[in-house]
Amino acid sequence: MKKYACAICGWEYDEALGDPDLGIAPGTAFEDLPEDFVCPLCGVGKEDFAEAE
Repeated sequence: MKKYACAICGWEYDEALGDPDLGIAPGTAFEDLPEDFVCPLCGVGKEDFAEAE
């Protein structure tokens, strides 16, 4: 499982944890998030995320 970070605000999506507050189940791969997924903090789309180290 990987982590992805928003390039604008730094919010991280952890595939292992998902995001229950957003209705995303643990184990959901970043690429399986809906195409209209946006960062919950700043509102940018998936294209502005990069794999976190």
